[in-house]
Amino acid sequence: MLLLALLACLLLLALIAAAHGAVAIPLHALPRLLLAHDLTEQEQLWRNVLVQIRLPRVALAIVAGGGLTVTGTAMQALFRNPLAEPGLIGIASGGALGAVAAIVLGAPGLFWLTPAAFIGSLAATALCYQLGQRRPGMSSLLLAGVAINVICGSIIGLFTYVADDAQLRSLTFWNMGSLAGATWTQLAFLGPWTLALSLLLLREWRALNALLLGEREAQHLGFALNPLRRRLIVLVALIVGPLVAATGVIGFVGLVVPHLVRLSLGADHRWLLPNTLVAGAIALSLADWLARVVVIPAELPIGIVTSLIGGPFFLWILTRRVA
Repeated sequence: MLLLALLACLLLLALIAAAHGAVAIPLHALPRLLLAHDLTEQEQLWRNVLVQIRLPRVALAIVAGGGLTVTGTAMQALFRNPLAEPGLIGIASGGALGAVAAIVLGAPGLFWLTPAAFIGSLAATALCYQLGQRRPGMSSLLLAGVAINVICGSIIGLFTYVADDAQLRSLTFWNMGSLAGATWTQLAFLGPWTLALSLLLLREWRALNALLLGEREAQHLGFALNPLRRRLIVLVALIVGPLVAATGVIGFVGLVVPHLVRLSLGADHRWLLPNTLVAGAIALSLADWLARVVVIPAELPIGIVTSLIGGPFFLWILTRRVA
C-alpha cells in the first residue's frame, strides 16, 4: 500500500513539476500539448518548453533520485551503519575530482566532463576496494573510503587554487549539482542503465537482511561475504558513477530518504528497497521543482536545496533517536 501511495505521489509531483517554472504551463493543457497537432503559437511554445526542457529534467530527477536512494539503502546495510551513503567509498569525491580535472586541464568542451567524472568515480571506488581488502571486515573498507575522500578533496583544492575565474565558476556550479543539462539522449542511456542495475540490487534483499544480523551470522546463513561485498560495491559504483557524472554532487538524498522509509516499514529490504527507490525519486523531483520555482526566473543549484532540507532533517532524526 505504501508503494502504491508513493507511486501516485510521484506521478502527481511529476505533473506539477512539468507544468511549473519560469514559463508556467496550465496543467489541463498537458495532454493536448503532448497529443494534439493543431496548436496555437502559444501552445507551440509551451510544447517546446515541456518536451525539450521540462520532461527530460523531471525524468532525470526520477532516475537520479531513485538510483541514489536505493544505493544508499544498500550501503547502510553493507556497513550496518545508518550514516553510510554511496559517497562513503569515494564515488562522489572521485567523480568530482574527474570533473574538476577535466575543467581545469582544459578539456575541449563539456563533452569530456561526464566521461571524466565517471572514470574518476570508478577509479576511486576500485582503489578503495583494493585497499579495504588488505584486512578482514568492513572497518578497513570504511577507513580506506575516508582516506580516498580526503585525498580527492585535497587534489580538488589544488586544482581550485590554480583555476582561472571561468574555470572556478564552472567547477563551483558542477560541485553544487544541477539537473539543467538533462536531455533525451542522456536519458536513453541513464534510464535503462540505472533501472537494470537497480533491479539487480533489489534481488540482493535476502543478503542485505542477513548482513543486518552481522557478518558472522550472514556467513552461517550461507552467504559468501567477499563475493557479496564485491558484488554490492560494483553495483553501487556502476549506478552512482554515471549519475554523479550527469548531475554533479547531490548530497543527503541517499542518506535521509532511507531513514524515512525505514521508520515506516522497518528494515526488511524486500520492501525497503523498492519503496526507497520511489521515495528517492519523489525527494529529488521535489527538490528540483523547488530549485526552479523559489527564485524565478533564476534557479538554485539542487545540491543547495537538498542540503538545506536534508541537513536539518537529518539532525532532527539524530536528536529524536538520542531522546
